[in-house]
Amino acid sequence: MDFRIDQETGEYHGSWWKYVYSTTKNEQKKNHLQRVPSSKPPFTLGDVKKAIPPHCFQRSLIRSFSYLIQDLILVSIFYYIANTYFHLLPSPLTYLAWPAYWIAQGCVCTGIWVIGHECGHHGFSDYQWVDDTVGLIFHSALLTPYFAWKHSHRRHHANTGSLENDEVYIPRFKSKLRWYYKYLNNPLGRVFVLAFTLTFAWPLYLMFNISGKKYERFTCHYDPNSPLYSNRERMQIYISDAGVIATTYVLYRLAMTQGLTWVLCIYGVPLLIVNGFIVLITLMHHTHASLPHYDSSEWDYLRGALATVDRDYGILNKVFHNVTDTHVLHHIFSYISHYHAMEATNAIKPLLGDYYQVDDTPIIKAMWRDTKECIYVEKDEGSQGRGVYWYKNKL
Repeated sequence: MDFRIDQETGEYHGSWWKYVYSTTKNEQKKNHLQRVPSSKPPFTLGDVKKAIPPHCFQRSLIRSFSYLIQDLILVSIFYYIANTYFHLLPSPLTYLAWPAYWIAQGCVCTGIWVIGHECGHHGFSDYQWVDDTVGLIFHSALLTPYFAWKHSHRRHHANTGSLENDEVYIPRFKSKLRWYYKYLNNPLGRVFVLAFTLTFAWPLYLMFNISGKKYERFTCHYDPNSPLYSNRERMQIYISDAGVIATTYVLYRLAMTQGLTWVLCIYGVPLLIVNGFIVLITLMHHTHASLPHYDSSEWDYLRGALATVDRDYGILNKVFHNVTDTHVLHHIFSYISHYHAMEATNAIKPLLGDYYQVDDTPIIKAMWRDTKECIYVEKDEGSQGRGVYWYKNKL
């Protein structure tokens, strides 16, 4: 029987010894911190595209809307239960009910945000105006400036892994570390850094470009004249700002009629959870001790796209529409719809081989480990001038 891999499930079919060999190889790769290759891969972008079934590149407007409607139904159900029944519960139970609502609503709304992100990559439908309309509505509803994020995020995808040109999550050099890093390099310091990052990093990035690429002047996602954008993009930034302002006004009117506490409980806390997941997901995809970063002497698009890692969030992989466990593919072909992403990922794994990195470490454990291990980047000793940098942690 011929050896093959099922494109849908990733399972092996064929002779027994080949299955054992492949399984053994996978067992050997369970050291998630083992470095991926940093040399030019033996395959091209065209080779990767050919390995993916052609239908994975097809977008279905009906199917895309079905996932969005599913999420909106869940949001409506959670809202109805909280708004209708929670005030009837005895006091002790409300302390359990509200956190359950916040977590559930925050997770589902993160899935809606991911669909908006997919719209920004033109992965929702074949119609750009549909993608932009859907993305604008639902990102604005979550206080994300849709076009502003779309354009800066596109620049991130175009320059992933480049120390000079990437747009966000650019690692620091040891010589550039601030004085206070040595005081944060301990368990208590890491708890503080993680809490601050998950709570404030997203709004600070949008407002002040914190953790973003350094520009010669003040950079803000809400500023149409920001160096983040080209001249033809500036009008869309006004539209993004209008969307965020409209949502803010609706929230203000709700606070006037329903009360600020009601708005914070129904909307505010779930939004904080969405913001935390946005940061956590993107941070963990690009922060890993096994992944290289490149200067201009070594960087190219394919190697940069491969310098990402797929993570495992358990059941949340589905809630987040698989943006978590198919991120390597997403950086190679960002316009593939999420409902084709797993099949396409399984199709390219045999071709990518050791260049493909996945880490199924439980996400909380991985977050703690990688915050400890990934402090700055530098070249290895004896690297003979190669522009390849790796995360290290010895201060």
